[in-house]
Amino acid sequence: MTTAMFKQCISLAVDLSRRAAVPLLALALAGCSTVDYYGQLARGQLQLLSARQLVQALIEDPATEPKLRERLELSQQARRFASEKLALPDNRSYRLYADLHRPFVVWNLFATDEFSLQPQLHCFPIAGCVAYRGFYEQSRARGAAALLKAQGLDTYLGGVEAYSTLGWFDDPILNTMLRWSDERLVAVIFHELAHQQYYLAGDTAFNESYATFVEQEGLRQWRTARGLPAPKEVGVQPREQFTTLVLASRARLEKLYASGLDAEAMRAGKQAEFERLRAEYRQLRASQWNGVGYYDSWIDGPLNNAKLLPFGLYDQWVSAFAGLFAEVNGDWPTFYRRVAELGALPQTQRQIQLQALSVVRE
Repeated sequence: MTTAMFKQCISLAVDLSRRAAVPLLALALAGCSTVDYYGQLARGQLQLLSARQLVQALIEDPATEPKLRERLELSQQARRFASEKLALPDNRSYRLYADLHRPFVVWNLFATDEFSLQPQLHCFPIAGCVAYRGFYEQSRARGAAALLKAQGLDTYLGGVEAYSTLGWFDDPILNTMLRWSDERLVAVIFHELAHQQYYLAGDTAFNESYATFVEQEGLRQWRTARGLPAPKEVGVQPREQFTTLVLASRARLEKLYASGLDAEAMRAGKQAEFERLRAEYRQLRASQWNGVGYYDSWIDGPLNNAKLLPFGLYDQWVSAFAGLFAEVNGDWPTFYRRVAELGALPQTQRQIQLQALSVVRE
């Protein structure tokens, strides 16, 4: 996941913290938002930067634990493949390693009004607008969520295991990423480097769909090059089915919130919709997944508008980018140039083009 909202003010804060007096740093941060919020971003990013070590040095160090060495070697094979075969940036990102001694690198906080599925947006001069705020400390994230709840907002807090600074810093492999399967580790390296290759400020669905396509096609080519069988559909199909289920629930909620009913009726309808979502999930689990509860912890936890926000952002335009890749006959540099051309279009025209590419692909 890209935490691009950090880009503008972290870079400014880190630079000034090295060279400037505290009042100047405070002024710069206040120009973005509150000193406290951006102060924690700067501290968190500095901690991450200071924890980095060269991956190759760790691989060569006899004291490195064998399992860690094995995962780091895989990461470097994927890193070389990304630049040599996928034409992704050839820099120091993901050639470094950092152990943060925690399960997530940041926690993202989403918030909506009680009867709305529009997120609270946070906008920045370079990174554009995003639908969440990120925190390096879970306690701060929980505190911020509590304040929003007290204002009557729906909130959702999700841990993030990796993010890209879009090339502003040399992003490391993190200990949080090494808990994944080999395939997911490789895929996320491709995904995050795709964000470094191109990023469109203010259009999350475009950015994430593009990076997801690069991840998926890159992984397909990686497996082919290594003589591995095609990825198993098991695990992919449940994810797609679950996403479809949640998006259908979200569409019904949007219709409810636009109905003009009074608050009490909408509140009752909202809770009824979440119970319907749980019931449909259980039916899907029993009929399609042989009782395997892939998403039990998510569905059994508290449900609200904010929890539904992340769904669909990563998938909305994947088929469009697949169509674009086919148009350029699989030539990666040409594909990236065409992606940038799409990004340069006005939003309405860009979406028309993406829709046309999706229809052609289907």
